[in-house]
This record gives sequence, C-alpha cells and structure tokens, in this order.
Amino acid sequence: METPAPKDAPATARKSRKGATPTVRDVARLAGVAPMSVSRALNNPDSVSPEILQRVREVVDRVGYVPNLLAGGLASKKSRMVAAVVPTISGSVFLEMVQALTDGLAARGYQLMLGQAGYENSREDALLEAIIGRRPDGVVLTGIMRSEQGRRRLLASGIPVVETWDLTDSPIDMLVGFSHEQIGKAVAEYLHGRGRRRIAAISADDERAVRRNRQFADTVLALQPGLGTDRAAVPTCIVPAPTSLGSGRASLRELLARDPGIDAVFCSSDMMAQGVLLEALALGVKVPEQLAVVGLGDLAFSRDLHPPLTTVRIDGTAIGSTAAQLIIARAEGRPVEEPVRDVGFVIVERGSS
Repeated sequence: METPAPKDAPATARKSRKGATPTVRDVARLAGVAPMSVSRALNNPDSVSPEILQRVREVVDRVGYVPNLLAGGLASKKSRMVAAVVPTISGSVFLEMVQALTDGLAARGYQLMLGQAGYENSREDALLEAIIGRRPDGVVLTGIMRSEQGRRRLLASGIPVVETWDLTDSPIDMLVGFSHEQIGKAVAEYLHGRGRRRIAAISADDERAVRRNRQFADTVLALQPGLGTDRAAVPTCIVPAPTSLGSGRASLRELLARDPGIDAVFCSSDMMAQGVLLEALALGVKVPEQLAVVGLGDLAFSRDLHPPLTTVRIDGTAIGSTAAQLIIARAEGRPVEEPVRDVGFVIVERGSS
C-alpha cells in the first residue's frame, strides 16, 4: 500500500551540475509511491488512480524529470549526438550557424539532430522534452530559454547546453550570442548620423525582434527630443514571424500611407528589406535619395540587390563553430574557461542607405 509523501520532503530535487540527475526513484520517493507506479503514471496514466497521477505529475514538473528513452544501460554512454533547436528551418538567417555547427561537430565524430520549435514557447517545451529523453551529448538553443519549465528540465538533465543568438546575465550553462538591444541602438544612431529624421521600422513579432525594435525606437526618441517620449512617434509595422518579402512590401505601403515623409526604415530581416526595395521601386520612391533601407542578417543575396542592401552582419559561422567547441569540451569533460561569448555584430554599409 502506498503512503503519502512526507511533509518534510524536499521542495525540489533539481540537479546541480555536480549532483545526480533526478531518477524514477527520486520521483517515487517525493510522490510517496512505488517506482512502478511512477512508470505506470507516465506511460499509462489510466492504470493509476487520479490522486496518484496528480502527485506524480506535480513532482515530475517540479524536479524537471524526463524519462530516459534509450535502452537501459545506455544513459552513461556517449550518444555522439547533439541536438539544435531553431525557430524555423525556412529562415535563411540561421543556416550559416547550423552549417558551422554541423561541420564543427562532425570533425570530432558528433552528429547534429535539428528540431524546429516555431516561435511559441509551448512547442519548444514539447520538443525539448523529446530531445532530453533521448539523452544527447549537448543541446544548442537558438535564443535564450524563456520558459521556466524548459529551463528547469534542462538544468535537471545535466546535459551541456549552449544558448545562442542572444545575451543574458543568467544563462543555463553556456552562451554564444550578441545584444539585440545594441543592434537597435546602433542602427538608429547610424541612420540619424546620415541625416535621416523621419525614421521608421518594420519588425517581426518574436521576442528578440521586439526587444531590438524597442531599443531602436527609444534611441530615435533620445536623438530627436522634439518627438517626445512615446514610441508611437516612431512609425512601426509589426508583422508575424517568420518574415517574408511580401510582408516587407505590404508594410512599406502601410507606413507611407500613414506618413509619406518617412525617409528611413529599419527591417528586422534582409528578406523583408528586399520586399521594401521592390515596393519602393514599384511606387517610384528613390532609394537611398528619398528612403534609406537597412536590413538584418547580411544574407547572400543582399549585396546583389539594386541598390545593394545596407544590413547588420551577424557572424553565424562564429556562433555555430564556437557552440560546437563548447559542447564538445563539456561533453568530453574538459574545462570551459569562457562559457559566455559575445560575437558582436557589424553594420555593413551599402548603396541602400
């Protein structure tokens, strides 16, 4: 007969980097049930009572336990597999990082498993659970893990983690990225420095783009006190992520309908900036004489546009290769002296501005 969990049971059994990963026995002890009941609750919920199911699920969520999906005895062996999570595989901006990550891992005998999480935290959580259960030698995330549930499970797993494409003061483990806020600030200063005074933005609605755009607007306002302090004074279009050429065209039409005097626009992707250039051509708006255009990503086609696109260059190769080095070092038990790396960014000036 199963007994209730003791009142003084630890609130969590979260794994420290030097401690033990939560096991099915840990879950059973904290839930006050037998290990077999935990397995039944996780694999066949209908076979246990609602009370036991609730207790087990509460403990699983609290300690970040994920069942090991590999055969018994393999958990202590190397899988030679690293999982990478990207928001979308259709976004060209991430391809450079993925290629460098693949090459860097392959050179040391590791394979890459790629997962597409979309831009919803709930999808990322489900994907991470599937990944952790297969016990890869490392996990590479695009962006910072914002989900508390996902963060808790990654910490509990003990798997080396590299967050990329962003910066934070509290990484899960290791980090290779850059500041989106600094990009927004730098682009606003760049356009203002070239005499642009009616500056607008077209931004995706994902969390990183939103932060970048807020800093962009705040910097524009700081440079032009006459605009006041309300971000609404900086004309902005927000579009769903991932962005497209079409969203760039439609957004420019909307911005010019609201304010025909706009003389510069910052786009949150090169693809969207290409759309802006096409729409400007269709409307007879001269670039850069009447309208300066800046993108983000420095994709391969950007230099071949007419006019060539000014954009923010992010070194995806450096991000991918550095992430591979960090994961391999951690997986092989070697010390990592600099677990946080800021690769920075560069504004590449071309004919569109």
